[in-house]
Formats: sequence, structure tokens, C-alpha cells
Amino acid sequence: MRSQPIGRQTRSSASLTKARRGSGRRTPPALLALASLTALGVLLPLLYLLLRATQAEPAVLLEILWRTRNLELLGNTLLLLLGVLVCSTLIALPLAWLLTRSDLPLRRWLVFVGVLPLAVPGYVGAYAMLAATGSGGVIELLTGLNCPRPSGYWGALGVLTLFGFSYLFLNFWTTLSGLDPSLEDAARSLGLRPWAVFWRVIWPQLQPALYAGGLLLGLHVLGDFGVVSLMRFETFSYAIYIQYSAAFDRVYAAWLSLMLLVLTGAALVLEARLMRNVRLARVGIGAARASQVVRLDWWQAALALGLIGLIAGASLVVPLGTVMYWLTRHAVSSGGLLEAGLNSVLAAGPAALLAVLLALPLAYLGVRFPSWSSRLLERTAYLGYATPPLALALAFVFFSLQTLPLLYQTLTLLVIALALHFLAEAIGPIRAALHQVPVRLEEAARGLGVSPGAAFVRVTLPLVWRGLVSSLALVFLSSLKELPISFLLSPVGFDTLAKRIWGYTSEAMFAEAAPYALGIVLISSVLAGMVLVRERR
Repeated sequence: MRSQPIGRQTRSSASLTKARRGSGRRTPPALLALASLTALGVLLPLLYLLLRATQAEPAVLLEILWRTRNLELLGNTLLLLLGVLVCSTLIALPLAWLLTRSDLPLRRWLVFVGVLPLAVPGYVGAYAMLAATGSGGVIELLTGLNCPRPSGYWGALGVLTLFGFSYLFLNFWTTLSGLDPSLEDAARSLGLRPWAVFWRVIWPQLQPALYAGGLLLGLHVLGDFGVVSLMRFETFSYAIYIQYSAAFDRVYAAWLSLMLLVLTGAALVLEARLMRNVRLARVGIGAARASQVVRLDWWQAALALGLIGLIAGASLVVPLGTVMYWLTRHAVSSGGLLEAGLNSVLAAGPAALLAVLLALPLAYLGVRFPSWSSRLLERTAYLGYATPPLALALAFVFFSLQTLPLLYQTLTLLVIALALHFLAEAIGPIRAALHQVPVRLEEAARGLGVSPGAAFVRVTLPLVWRGLVSSLALVFLSSLKELPISFLLSPVGFDTLAKRIWGYTSEAMFAEAAPYALGIVLISSVLAGMVLVRERR
């Protein structure tokens, strides 16, 4: 009696799969060629980096590989990575729980405390901490207290934690908001105490959020250049810059870049293995219920608000207050500020547009023609995002000098490098928008005699417009804040907001850096707010 429904279900699933794959259509060669060229653009500079690293004599290569300095850099990098992950979790997890599971007042507005630090680039946060502390800092000038100026490991750890914990917070907050409390109710009915319920029921369901957010934060820490440079803490990124700019040892710089690439690759493999056996989807019948709100006593609420205020003060009030204070102590050169702002837009704008144009064929190929080849091309595009920015910039330096010397230190090369690095950020929103467009709309247009290209432009493109705008805003924001790629690949005399901030701050010229820091924070905040509003809609 059940054979007929099962047969119908099987045919329905097959029809759905066929529709998702473009009704059995063959992948357009032009689309495949465009996606392949994009993937090749990501791979070629990395291959030239590998060739550059192997150009030295075997004896020199052995000496480079067995340097004790490599172990020191590895230890420093891993120690910083582990410290930032632990400290960020200790901040993000309690904050996410308070804003989703408690009756804390104004918790909907307090969510911005966990989100807005993303609008402050790490090197701006480092500038604010250095300018606020030490002799002649803002704290001493206002209160008379001479707070020690952060530096070394603890300085880098504090800055990267304060302006990076939002990666974990967003994942924890989203997961806790969507958890079905039925398992927690069942655990409490069996007599488990609240801490036992958290560790045995809630924590396992938070692990995917920890892995995803931890991967983003880890890649950010491994690729950071501005913070570790200003704090004078030697990691792989800092050593790569020193070897390239000061020591002029290009072979050693290439090997350091490859070592850093191995670390990022290991992080990607580890995250994939941890997520392989995770199965936490709800399979029971019935509708999910809202989570039970925990009522806090007055002293608990006061303590929670105090902790949130401390986080907001360190990650938002201190940076903005420091920038505003130093802004009043120095006459702003409107010409220099406008020039740096215009240069930033001239680099970030075309890079965002190019990234969207390159991401569109990849996303369309993956959604309409899913196969092993489309997945491989898409993963290759993500390799550009996983590559640390300084290593990617160095790869483009070697690539341009060996193949097209006229391209070296031009705005064109800078735009291409930024677009390929942030290509993965452009793919996500476009792919999500394409999934919401039924393939039958394009098929109906083609049935009326419209060519595939015209059908896409007239039918699909208007429906994925919001995804394109979100991708454009995301890449523009990231390119605007990017420091290592801009530092190595910018044309001579082409100063951006990020380069001006880093240059003045590295010379302890805090007042001169203030207007540029405020400019990049304001632009980043507006763009981040636009993206968040669009995502909520």
C-alpha cells in the first residue's frame, strides 16, 4: 500500500534534483571558462610564490628551513592564535547568553556592543590603545594616571581580542537565538543542574558556531599585520614584512609566506574534520518553542550590565574617545584627508565591482550546475580568502615582476589583488540570492525564444539585485580597511586612509593619525550598518 507514495516521492525528488541542476542542461562553456579564469587568477600568484621560494641553492634552502627563528615565529604565532581564541570565547559566549537567555534590560540594543567592534579595524584599535596610554597619553592628560603602554604579546592579544571577538559573538548569538529548548527541558526534568544542562546539552549545539567563528577569527589573527607591527610582536606576518622591506631577503620572505599558508591550510582542514560528524538538526515532530528567559536578580543584572559596559568601554568608547581627543589637538589638513579618502575609494570601489563580476559566474555555476568541477572552482576561489593578505600581496609582487613588470606598483594590480582576496565574501550573498530564484523562470523565458544570456539579464538579474548590492558593500568595506595588500601593492605616493593611520601611528604621531582613523571608522560603521539592516530585512 505504501509503494505508490514512495514512488511518487522518489520521482518528485528526482524532478527537484533535475530542476536544481538546470533541467539536465550542459554547463555553458563560456560560463565554465570565466569561472576557470577566475580560479586561475587566484592560483597563479601562489604558484609563483612557490617558484620564488625554491630558486635558491639547496644548501641555502636547508639553512632557511632549519633556522631556529622559524620555530620562534611558529611558537609566537600559535601562542597568539590560541590566546585570542580563548579570550574571545570568554567574552563572546557569556555576552551572547545574556542577550538571548536573560531578561536583561535593553538587551536588543546591547547586541550592538557585540557587533560594532567589527567596524573598527585592528590597527585603528591598536592606535587608540597606544594613544590613550603611556606618557602623554589621553588617560594621563585627563586623569593624571600613567597607564603602561601595551606592547608585545599582551598588547597584541588584548587588541586582537577586543576587536575580533565579534566573529564568535555573532555565531553564538545566532545559534542561541534559534535553539529549541525541548532538550534543555528534558535534561532538567531528569534532575540535571543548570551547569550540567549547559555542558551536556547546550554546549554541544554551540560547537558548530565555535568552529565557524573560530575559523574566521583564526584566519584574521594569522593574517594580521597592522596590530602585531604596532605592538612589536614578531609573528610570521610581521617577519614577512621585515624580510621584504628591510632585509630584502625575498627568498626567506617567500618561505615564511609558505609556512604561514601551511598554518591557514591546517586551520581549514581542522575545521572541516571537526564539522564532518556534526549532526544537530531537530528531527522530532511538532513546532519549536521559544527559549525560557532566565530572570536575573538585581545584583546579577547590575553585574552583567557592568561587564557589558566594560566591554563597550574598551572596544568602542576608548577608541572613539581617543580619536576625538587627539582630533582636537591637531589642525586637520583637509587636503591630505580628502586625498587619502579618495584614494581609498579609488581602490576599494573598483575592487568591489570586480569581485562581484568575478563571483557571479562562480555562484551561478554552483547553484544552477552543481558538480565536482563547480565545487572545485568555488573552493579555489575561497583559497584567496584563506591566504594571509601579506603572503598574497607578496605572491602578486613576484608574479608581476616575473610576468608583467609594467603592472608592478600600479592601481590595477592593487584592485585585482583586493578583488581576488575578498572574492569569497562576494560569492556568499550572490549564491544565497540565486537559491531563491526558481530555475523555471529562466526556462520559461528561453521557451519564449530568449537566449540564455538575455534570459539571465532580463529575468534573474533583477531578482538577485539585493545579493549583488550586499556583496558590493561587503567587499568595499573589507577593501577599505585592508592594510597589508595596500601597503605592498599601492603605487608610489598612493596613500590610503589605512596607510596614513599605520604610518603616523608607527612613528607615535597620534594627533596626525586621528582624522584618518575617524574617517575610516565612520565609513566602516555606515557600511556595516547598511549590511546589517539589509540582512535583517
